[in-house]
Amino acid sequence: MLHGLLEAGVDAYGIDAGADLLQQLLATRPDRVFIALHGRGGEDGTVQGALEWLGIPYTGSGVKAAALAMDKLRCKQLWQGAGLPTARFAVLNAGCDWAAVLTELGGDVMVKPAHEGSSLGMARARSAAELEQAWRAAHAYDACVIAESWIAGAEYTIAILGDRALPVIRLETAREFYDYEAKYLRDDTRYLCPCGLSAAREAELQALALRAFASLDARGWGRVDVMADADGRWCLLEVNAVPGMTDHSLVPMAAAAAGLSFPGLVLEILAAATCGDGREAAP
Repeated sequence: MLHGLLEAGVDAYGIDAGADLLQQLLATRPDRVFIALHGRGGEDGTVQGALEWLGIPYTGSGVKAAALAMDKLRCKQLWQGAGLPTARFAVLNAGCDWAAVLTELGGDVMVKPAHEGSSLGMARARSAAELEQAWRAAHAYDACVIAESWIAGAEYTIAILGDRALPVIRLETAREFYDYEAKYLRDDTRYLCPCGLSAAREAELQALALRAFASLDARGWGRVDVMADADGRWCLLEVNAVPGMTDHSLVPMAAAAAGLSFPGLVLEILAAATCGDGREAAP
């Protein structure tokens, strides 16, 4: 990402975000910040709130949207209330009737920590014993754990840039699901763009992704992950408020398919930096 900014002619420099991040920001006083942090603290509204407190414009979504995107439970509850399609789910805890939860969700579920990314702590469960074991493993990552009905279908990701959805990418893996190993370690995971959908179906999926993104009050850029169930119905998985931004990541791949170079992409994201309340940063 930094290389792309420099190639685009931006006077940019990197900051390693550690315990002294606020001190570094106060010392350097950047005109604006391109957030490229992942996980808790970086994409959950924390650093966004710190930048707002310092009065420094930053890229991407504000505090509320970033926090909602990072919280799978709250995000799904919001989508449910807004009438947007997402898998049936249940919140798990030590006192659950595991067999009853499994039956309620169709007998086959995906277990997820509510506040993690990169598929950490996720597991499939098809029996009460597997469900309890999966909850214990996920609970090691997060106090809040959810189970979703298993979706047997294709997975897609849609990059959002400003007010438009970029070309859809289809994800294919030989693994049971698109887990950490498929994302970062395997060399047989496939990313298809064009995604193989008809023009009408792709436009329908892009429109749904834009609605899901807007429902969180997200802005600037991001990525929406979606699956199609066995009957072809769309099912929203999550919003990523700070996607990966190497030149091999999915958002740059979609941008390239839309005719936008990597330097052009990072420049457009940077130009949309805001002061936290939606006001654009000074040129």
